[in-house]
Amino acid sequence: MITIVEAKTTSELKKFVKFPFTIYKDSPYWVPPIISDELDSFNKDKNPVFKDADAWFFLAYDGDKLVGRVAAMINWIEIKQQKVKKMRFGWFDFVDDTNVSEALLQKVEELGKLNDLEYMEGPVGFSNLDKVGVVTEGYDHIGNMITWYNHPYYVNHYERLDFKKEKEYLENKFPFSNVKPEFFKRIQALIKKRYNLKEMNFTKTKEVMPLADEMFDLFNESYASLASFVPINDIQKEHFKKKYISFINPEYIKFVLDKNDKIIAFSIVMPSFSKALQKSKGKLFPFGAYHLLQAKKHSKDVIFYLIGVHPDYQNKGVTAILFNECYKTFKAKNIENCIRTPELEENTAIRQIWKNFDPEIFRRRRTYRKNL
Repeated sequence: MITIVEAKTTSELKKFVKFPFTIYKDSPYWVPPIISDELDSFNKDKNPVFKDADAWFFLAYDGDKLVGRVAAMINWIEIKQQKVKKMRFGWFDFVDDTNVSEALLQKVEELGKLNDLEYMEGPVGFSNLDKVGVVTEGYDHIGNMITWYNHPYYVNHYERLDFKKEKEYLENKFPFSNVKPEFFKRIQALIKKRYNLKEMNFTKTKEVMPLADEMFDLFNESYASLASFVPINDIQKEHFKKKYISFINPEYIKFVLDKNDKIIAFSIVMPSFSKALQKSKGKLFPFGAYHLLQAKKHSKDVIFYLIGVHPDYQNKGVTAILFNECYKTFKAKNIENCIRTPELEENTAIRQIWKNFDPEIFRRRRTYRKNL
């Protein structure tokens, strides 16, 4: 018999965070989170998302054995302002037993109905900067710190339990040798001249921080038209500045400014921490921090985390300026591979941006939906 327990105490939440370490302990592709960071993200006193969201964390037991977990979330901005009556769920992991997955999802369903919501969708996080989607293809590729990985049997559970595909995401990569500067070097010079634009580069994180709020405002404007986008509020900006910006090589952050020094485009690229996180086994001490620092300095793989362009400048070639600046940095650092984070299949504009680099789709993932 499967028993569901809500994780409320620190000890129970640690079990919630550490459960995947059990079912993926032999996987060469799963990338563990930093346990302390994951716990902080579930802490209502540390994560400002809880000012506009509620969350419940559930553990599934078969007798005394922990066999699954799921987080159920309600984002009240999404519901009250955008009128999207969605019950979110994520951090959904389980052994290959439909009784376990069904029991966990029933708890999510109960909360959705209790709050008069119309449907449930997952796996998703609290916001658009969280992880998203269950892997449906590309299981033989290593994950990264900003995506979930899962066993192939997960998909079968969704479909057996009458969930339907909601959104499809693509992950692409290409070798840096595919990047030919002739595709953007001349164009970016013309674009800068035509629109009176200029690039902005950084060498220190403290140079980025005063501009981070403006960048997140631009992020909200750039992505507002995409499905189920939830804007980042001012409190969350402070959280993400600490969580992400200070973690990224400042030379991997690129801005484009207009004649009034207003940011109209940006790109954020991260070194790949996948191998370092596997070595760290979820812990910063005693050696985890060292492995991460080494990856930050020496990783030859980079992950394009975010690219944003103001709506007034979209489809005007502004990304050529960003690519030109990235190219110079990557060439100096002898980067070998460029990886893109999950992008909505419907986002054809982003695929047009990358077409000259001959990218390869190496993984697909999706979210699933069930009406309540």
